[in-house]
Amino acid sequence: MADMLARRRALLGPNVSLFYEEPVHIVRGEDVWLWDADGKRYLDCYNNVPHVGHCNPRVVDAICKQAATLNTHTRYLHDGILDYAERLTAKMPESLSTLLLTCTGSEANDVAMRMAEGMTGKRGIIATDATYHGNTALVSQLSRSNIPEVGFGLGGYIRHIPAPDSYRSPDPDGAAFAASLQTAIDDLNASGHGFAALVICPYFVNEGFPDLPKGWLDEAARIVRAAGGLLIADEVQPGFGRIGSHFWGFERQGITPDIVTLGKPMANGHPVGGVVTRPEIMARFREAFRYFNTFGGNPVSCAAALAVLDELEEKALPDHAARVGAYAQERLSALHQKHEAIGDIRGEGMLFGAELVTDRSTKEPATALTTKVFNTMRQRGFLMSSLGRAKNTLKIRPPMPFAQEHAEMLFDTLDEVLTQLAPS
Repeated sequence: MADMLARRRALLGPNVSLFYEEPVHIVRGEDVWLWDADGKRYLDCYNNVPHVGHCNPRVVDAICKQAATLNTHTRYLHDGILDYAERLTAKMPESLSTLLLTCTGSEANDVAMRMAEGMTGKRGIIATDATYHGNTALVSQLSRSNIPEVGFGLGGYIRHIPAPDSYRSPDPDGAAFAASLQTAIDDLNASGHGFAALVICPYFVNEGFPDLPKGWLDEAARIVRAAGGLLIADEVQPGFGRIGSHFWGFERQGITPDIVTLGKPMANGHPVGGVVTRPEIMARFREAFRYFNTFGGNPVSCAAALAVLDELEEKALPDHAARVGAYAQERLSALHQKHEAIGDIRGEGMLFGAELVTDRSTKEPATALTTKVFNTMRQRGFLMSSLGRAKNTLKIRPPMPFAQEHAEMLFDTLDEVLTQLAPS
């Protein structure tokens, strides 16, 4: 391990990030399991990239067969991208009928913001102050927690509004969020940049996935449209059935965005991202930017992405996510009653967790304890992480085949770890 870390620092740079205080050297994966170089098995309770399970046989077979047949780009005709576009957009509202494929979610969000500029003639973008949408020069400016020291002057076009927090700052109907949005729009207009788009994850995952009712975004969506802007929904984390109750996070909120961006789970680890939008927005973008992506939409990527849709549908994995998620909420509720360190629980489907606090009355974030918990869980053979503004919310986001038996193992061990680290 020491030799590998030294090589990594020398070859990749001295400060490339790693998970966990004791990094994990993963060498093999299958379904919801990962194995390290010493043969230790880990239950993957974190990774949404292998959406339908690590090394899913259907996806592996589709990649191998297509790679052995043809791989080229979209300036040659091939059926795969058309078949995928038809299948994917059939799961969207009728207005969202055109698809552009990229290699990453970062690229997808970059394209979406350029689409907004093309349609509105404005450049101002609004995001929450605790979000993450990728790492291109423009998109990285959306993340307050990771703003680069240099940004080519792009930061001036961005405005941040407070992320929703159902635990500390309840906003039951979204009125405060909508008011902050209007203020930011007014500021962009006064600056001369104008307002182009609001970019949000409709489930606010990186913000700590607060508990928000359906309709919470209605007023925000109305304000965006009234101001002549576009609503961009980043579905990289809640999409493809992860939340169980709906295939997309925006469906759960009952809104129809102008642009939907997609990424990590689309092809189970094969690098695929995408943008779905209305035909007139796509046409305007193509005219204004003459965009081309050599690898986006290639036949192998499309075969992998189609295999993921097949797996989701044939195995009814969104319904499975809803059932397992309901059981997870029961177990979290029991832990909440038992452990004073748990201030709040939340989530839905295959996305759930608990916010840890030092004191329930003050709701002081227990960031250090949260870090100890997920590192101790890693030592016990369970991979998970944390998120939220204070990084004090345990983030549990397993592959979709994660079953009740796996949840039982997870919560039994989490109970033991909390008892060890934060005795009540």
